[in-house]
Amino acid sequence: MRLETFEMLDRVLERGETRLRAACRIPEQSPVFEGHFPGFPLLPGVLMIEIMAQAAGWLLIERSARTRIAVLAKVGEAKMRGQVPPGAALEAEAELLHDGSGYAVLKGALRQEGRVVAEAELTLRTLPFPAPALEAAVQDRARALGL
Repeated sequence: MRLETFEMLDRVLERGETRLRAACRIPEQSPVFEGHFPGFPLLPGVLMIEIMAQAAGWLLIERSARTRIAVLAKVGEAKMRGQVPPGAALEAEAELLHDGSGYAVLKGALRQEGRVVAEAELTLRTLPFPAPALEAAVQDRARALGL
């Protein structure tokens, strides 16, 4: 995981038609932890949401046969149920609830040692790739994730 470049997922563990599960390990050191919080470093909740959103995005990208990009449009019912320290191993899950009219609604969950530490309902917008460079970068990242 590279927090500073928003590469939140390390590898995809499982992908089905309506579900994706991915692994990520929080780095031991990151500038994020310098201010959140001094002497008690924790992964910010907004980054927990981003991890779930990226899992949801990859599910949608793969469902489109990598012809569309997915961008976060809405976060609802977000709950931070636990604290995530540096070095933690996490699993992100995304499950498709609804897909239509260029928007998809998914349930996201983040687990640490099998325990849910965050969950949210995520709405993502899907659209054609706006630039060839982005499409190429997504293809490269998909291969790195094991997709």
